[in-house]
Amino acid sequence: MKVIETKDITYEYPDGTKALETVNFIAEKGEIVALLGPNGAGKSTLFLHFNGIIRPTWGTVVIDGKTVNYNKKELMKIRQKVGIVFQNPDDQLFAPTVIEDVAFGPMNMGLSKDEVEQRVKEALYRVDMDGFEKKPPHHLSGGEKKRVAIAGILAMKPKIMVLDEPTSGLDPKGASQILKLLYQLNNEGMTIVISTHDVDLVPIYASKVYIINQGKIIKHGTPSEVFEDVKTIRDANLRLPRIAHLMEILEKKDKLPFNKPYPLTIGSARKRILEEFKEIK
Repeated sequence: MKVIETKDITYEYPDGTKALETVNFIAEKGEIVALLGPNGAGKSTLFLHFNGIIRPTWGTVVIDGKTVNYNKKELMKIRQKVGIVFQNPDDQLFAPTVIEDVAFGPMNMGLSKDEVEQRVKEALYRVDMDGFEKKPPHHLSGGEKKRVAIAGILAMKPKIMVLDEPTSGLDPKGASQILKLLYQLNNEGMTIVISTHDVDLVPIYASKVYIINQGKIIKHGTPSEVFEDVKTIRDANLRLPRIAHLMEILEKKDKLPFNKPYPLTIGSARKRILEEFKEIK
């Protein structure tokens, strides 16, 4: 079932510059979908269409089977279904304390005080930020701010979570914690859409990948299908995952028998190597 679909959406700035051009994007229920593209490609602009923050100049956006209607009542319903976590958590965190920030969304949904408190408690626990309730968000580290921003969305219990560069600015441990959380949420049934520059993580977590460049979707498919098209990846100023790049070098420079599609993860590379060299083993 399609939970997010854009149909030929185009978005123009007032000066006529096209940020998006005839973009068709689909996220199915229960998927983790990755959106890859260089800076300025249109990733953030596309994401802001998913819960009605931006309205397309042309085309339509369909959420959970219904075409987005941009009246206030309908937009509120959509924003309860689709939660967006911005790249910079400082753009999202504004309350004096963590607990007030996480409670803001549920309170605006008209929930009871007890329900809001329970949701805030659960959300902070899920992101490993319980005990930080009274802390001012501006005193937190980058990774802690990111987790609080995610908690604020979790507290609203959306069906879909959209994250713009969720690992940006984090150290490897912090990035791993965020991705493990998203993987757990997905296993519980939540649809996850992420934009990222970290192509090494995409084959591990995503079931579908879209490549966007200059406001246009230029490739989509499974990670294997997308990264097999090496020319398109590099034309979009992206790179292959490190494992695939290593296999490419071994094939082209050392004449070892690693043909495309190249393995994208350590596990798949190990399997391929053992298969190719089982006689030596």
